[in-house]
Amino acid sequence: MESNQLPEIRWQEGGREQVAGWRSEAGVAPHADIRIADDRTAADEAYRLLEAGTALLWRGDWVNARHLMQALTKRADRRFGAARGKAPKTPAEAFARHRETQGKRAALLNRLLVPLNADYTVPLRRAQDVAEACRAAYGEVGGEASLIALRELLAVISAHEWRKKGVPVPAVQGRIHPHYGVFSPVRGEYVDLVASAPLPAGGDLAFDIGTGSGIIAAVLARRGVKQIVATDQDARALACATENIEHLGLAAEVVVIKADLFPEGKAPLVVCNPPWLPAQPTSPVEYAVYDPDSRMLRGFLAGLAAHLADGGEGWLIISDIAELLGLRSRQQLMAWIADGGLQVLGRLDTRPKHPKVQDASDPLHAARAAEVTSLWRLGKKKPA
Repeated sequence: MESNQLPEIRWQEGGREQVAGWRSEAGVAPHADIRIADDRTAADEAYRLLEAGTALLWRGDWVNARHLMQALTKRADRRFGAARGKAPKTPAEAFARHRETQGKRAALLNRLLVPLNADYTVPLRRAQDVAEACRAAYGEVGGEASLIALRELLAVISAHEWRKKGVPVPAVQGRIHPHYGVFSPVRGEYVDLVASAPLPAGGDLAFDIGTGSGIIAAVLARRGVKQIVATDQDARALACATENIEHLGLAAEVVVIKADLFPEGKAPLVVCNPPWLPAQPTSPVEYAVYDPDSRMLRGFLAGLAAHLADGGEGWLIISDIAELLGLRSRQQLMAWIADGGLQVLGRLDTRPKHPKVQDASDPLHAARAAEVTSLWRLGKKKPA
């Protein structure tokens, strides 16, 4: 997001109207009701104002702002964590309620704002240096002061630390460094499926559709596939995948290109790990989790046959969490496969091991505990 494209946000301070750019990755409209808060503002009073819809622009100490955010988060967790009203009748209703609750919690906490100078410095006492993290997330300095939710700025800082540290992935013999707004390969079960599935004969070329961090393309290259074309349409994902491929020394095997799903041509192997849940994302990183109306899934299945070489395989990597939540049926998935002129050649299954599987307090625990992640091996349907 370039600074000269930021919408304006206005507020009253010091008896005058102030104006700055407004940063919101989720596309939240600039707040209309903004009050000034500082070190004298008590957490209870701040929470009351945020809950009433008032945004608070912090002018106190940076460290105290972080302490206030922690206090507000605890209050929000108590407010939104407890089950309220009648128990949901179906898993789909539980999911909808969970998404609604999480959205309200995020909206409340995102009303605590901090200023950001044009050079990405924070004009607050004891402010930490966030310039490098902001440049990584937003691009080079564009010459405009802005306001940003403290919670979002902290997410930018955290993401940058993950980017510098990287995520170790044994299957690529190295680390993947996720950029801000690009999904991190922290759930290793789908990576293990790609690393262990039998490669189709003649598999010297592969397409990785929606590459994200580049993790699948890197795994295929480590497995000996000589040429991989990795596609994505998100600028951050393209930059992230390119950087990871170069750091892993795989630039000779992997080319990263901008495309909506498929590149031109056909390949013996076409792999796609689309978002697993048909729902509307509310932030950039959620586009790796939520696929509105199953657009990417349906697009992959509809176009796969035209991009498969004769005798080739398409690998669809997807969890059944949407089925367990009642958001999509297995029959619907099978119908899309058949409508795409495809047949199922086989399937490899594994169970997730992430912490939420064991968290009985999670509103979606029943579905997460039963979840299975699968690699569907698909081929062109043979003529009758």
